[in-house]
Parts: sequence; structure tokens; C-alpha cells
Amino acid sequence: MTAHRRLTIGLFGFGVVGEGLYKVLHQTLSLNATIKKICIKDPHKKRNAPAELFTTDRDELLNDETINVIVEVINESDAAFQIISIALKNNKAVVSASKKMIAEHLPEILRLQQETGMPFLCESSACASIPVIRNLEEYYDNDLLHSLRAIVNGSTNYILTKMFENKLDFKTALLEAQQLGFAEANPTLDVDGWDAAHKWVILLCHAYGIVTTTDNILFTGIQNVNENDANVGREKNYEIRLVAQAKKLMNGKIAAFVLPQFVKRDDHLSFVKNEYNGVVIESSFADKQFFYGKGAGSFPTASAVLSDISALRYDYRYEYKKLYHHTPNELTNDFYVRVYMSFDEWDFIPREKFEWIEEWHAQEARPDGMAGRGRKYLIAVIHFKHLAENTWWKQNNTSIILAPDPIIEDMELRKLKKKSLELAGISQ
Repeated sequence: MTAHRRLTIGLFGFGVVGEGLYKVLHQTLSLNATIKKICIKDPHKKRNAPAELFTTDRDELLNDETINVIVEVINESDAAFQIISIALKNNKAVVSASKKMIAEHLPEILRLQQETGMPFLCESSACASIPVIRNLEEYYDNDLLHSLRAIVNGSTNYILTKMFENKLDFKTALLEAQQLGFAEANPTLDVDGWDAAHKWVILLCHAYGIVTTTDNILFTGIQNVNENDANVGREKNYEIRLVAQAKKLMNGKIAAFVLPQFVKRDDHLSFVKNEYNGVVIESSFADKQFFYGKGAGSFPTASAVLSDISALRYDYRYEYKKLYHHTPNELTNDFYVRVYMSFDEWDFIPREKFEWIEEWHAQEARPDGMAGRGRKYLIAVIHFKHLAENTWWKQNNTSIILAPDPIIEDMELRKLKKKSLELAGISQ
């Protein structure tokens, strides 16, 4: 495609994002791109667009030789993969917002791009309005990227903000998020961390050349975070965020996970509230850069889709430099983390797995017998593999939150352990 070639779009899906894109395209006439046909599932649903645009037959779009761009913004992962596969094989450029589909089919998508030579762009699949993928591809196209820390799910961030600032309990904050459209009626994908993990699979590929799945990334959501945890955070002058993190260790391997985390009040991510997303990227020479913007919604997501469509005018495509032009990085679980855990019963906590325990507290039983009675918590250091290989920390009403700057490498461990023992009055 050249910069002057007209883009004729076949659009799959006309929900929040699809309709947003339709409206945005009508306000950007200079783009020289039009939607020729829109494929939808329910032909009887009333929509704010001319009826002749819609069809339920996907082949009308995929086999139309005049359509040179397929934009896919549907929810069904398997159907979305079939659509983009046929489109690429039919020599059509593809723009997709389906993070679950991409995370589940990343190796196949990479292979299809190589086989067909057609571009597949997906900026809107991670952090919506924040151009993080393009920056990782172009600005950080070298081996000097130290770390990424990000809030990539607006629903959970909204809930945590309300728990902290309005002192709402989890269920009330979730209900409010659902009423405002920030969380789905079935919020499992967001609340349990799946959505964030899908996005992290995508970003790890562009940042470090790692091709993986959610099976290889330790993650959980905020489903077990409670008001006791929020109170402890306030006492320590911390906020709680669901943080996706990746860091290059001294051995060159990558530590990566998605877990609730305490963040200091002066941390960039503490300023990311409600439905917003934020990304902190740290590299050798640029130091830290902070990206902030809306991570969900009709127009923010449509703006990222529009950016990809615009890039197709000059035949832009991802080069995956970290994957194809450098030695891809490798994930590892061989490191330690400092964790906070709250729980009801000591019997369910394998204390022998901790390197050491820095703090532990047991609340007195409440005289009114209400929830929170006898709640206990500890702050300790544990090898990450013990979390990756077991699930006890997700069970029995146990809550886990990482401490600020949680990753500890082998060289740091001895110094910290010695200091911890000294503070406890134990000589080696």
C-alpha cells in the first residue's frame, strides 16, 4: 500500500469499539478510508448506521477483493482467529483489538504474518489509547530495555480506587463499576486477572521477543483483596494496584508476572486512578518514561484502531525486532519476591517456604463478631517458584500483594537476609 492508496475497510463487530470507530472515521475524512461492509451476529438489533452496511455473512467481507483492510473488534476468540487467518491469506491487512485471541494464538499469528507478508496491527489490544506497542517496536527497538511496569486493566483499577478513596468494600466497588459500564456483568476476566495477563503476553512479545502464553505467566487479580488489606496499605502510606511487571535480571533473563502490588505514593502508578491505564518503561539511557491514558471505552479504543488504520497507508508493519533481529529473551522463575499476605488461619500458610518473615500481625477478634475477626497478615520473602508451582496463596481466603520494588535477586538476598536477622536481634 502507498500513502495515497484508499483504504476500504471490512469491519467485524459493531459494539462499543466498532461503533466508536464508525463515528471516528466520519470525523477524519482526510484519512481517505471508508467502511464498505460491517459483519454482525444479530441482524435484528437496532444500530446507528445505514442498514445496507450490515451483513451476517463474513464471506461478503473476506472474499471482496475491493476490501483491502479487515478490522476485527469482536469478543469471540476462536471466531476472531478464523477471521484474521482468512483475511491474511486473502492478502488483506488486519487490525485487531482482540487481546484474548492474540494471546491464545500468538505463534500462529506470527507465522501467518511471515507466510503472507501482510501486516497485522493490534495497538488497541493493550492499554487502548496509550501507544505502547508502537513505542516498544520503534523507540525501544534495542536490547537496552530494563523493565516495564503497568496498569493495563481499567476495571480493576476503578475498583481499587474506590476501595481506597471512598473506602468501599470490594463488592460495592465492583457493583458501581458494573453500573458505570467499566466492568462486565460477568467480571471474571477482569477481576481474576485474565484480561491483564492476555495483554501482558502481547507486550512481552513486543518488548522482549518472548512468545509465550498465560500458562507461563504467574497472575492473579484482585478477587481476594479486601478492606483489611486497604487499611494496611493506608497505614504504610501505600496504594494498591494490579500491576503487570517485567524486568530483565542480571543474568539476562526476564521476570514477569501480573499481581496486586503496593505502590508508594510517589510512584508513577499511584497517580493512575479509576478507569485509566499507565505504563512505566525503563531503559539504559532514556531512564524512565511514563505513559498515561484511558485504557477502555468506545473512543479511546477506537483511536488506537484508527492509528493502526492510518499507519497502513504507508505499509507499516511490526518487525518484531527483539524476536527476529536479536536473541529473544527468556522467562525465568528463579528469583525472590517480597510479599504481603493476609489470611484467617496460620494452618494454611506454609511458613517453611519463606526465606524469612519480616513482619507478622494478628488482629484481635472483633467483639461484634463481624467479618475481619482474627485476620492475620505477614510480610515476608519467598522464592517466586513456590508461588508459580503452587496455589495455596489463592485459597482459603488468602490475599497476596507484592511489596513495592518486590523483585530480589540472588546477590541481594544474602545482604537483605543478614540485615533482617540483625534487626530481629539474631546473630549469624
